[in-house]
Amino acid sequence: MTLLALMRHAETDWNRDKRIQGRTDIPLSAAGRAALLVRTLPAECLGMHAVTSPLARCKETAALLGRADAREEARVIEMHWGAWEGRGLAELRVELGASLKDNEARGLDFSPPGGETPRQVLERVAGWLHEVAAQARPTLAFTHRGVIRAILARAYSWDMLGRPPVRLDWSAIHLFRLDQRGFPRPLRMNLR
Repeated sequence: MTLLALMRHAETDWNRDKRIQGRTDIPLSAAGRAALLVRTLPAECLGMHAVTSPLARCKETAALLGRADAREEARVIEMHWGAWEGRGLAELRVELGASLKDNEARGLDFSPPGGETPRQVLERVAGWLHEVAAQARPTLAFTHRGVIRAILARAYSWDMLGRPPVRLDWSAIHLFRLDQRGFPRPLRMNLR
């Protein structure tokens, strides 16, 4: 079993404003940077191989936590939200009403127009998980909420309908163990 640690990037202005970022390359906010300057990685993550999404908010999070050596890994980029990037989910709920509710009821197959589904995120990430397991190299990934949720869905056999199986602190690190095939098993969520 190979240890996998996942950390979401720190806050951006769009996070604060509750806007959907997706692949839009938004930098960290001043508050996000300040929060990282008083933080350290937990002992479980020290010495791990580190990778980061190619988006600036993840690369900056890694660098501010002392992991400027993190290698870019395109497969841990955020879910593509298509036409909804830059929009607020609350405004979309008002604008789209029942059609958005029906789309959300598709769980893993929820599909923003011109974007990708959580199932597609999981398919993209699965090959990377398999490689991490095959290398048997403990890995820390600086990534995004959509990627972490997709891996969580696989680990808990959650179809993304109803409440998640565990409540995640999005500023914490989430630990999984990968079996030989790269299948994630939850180890410890919300590690600080």
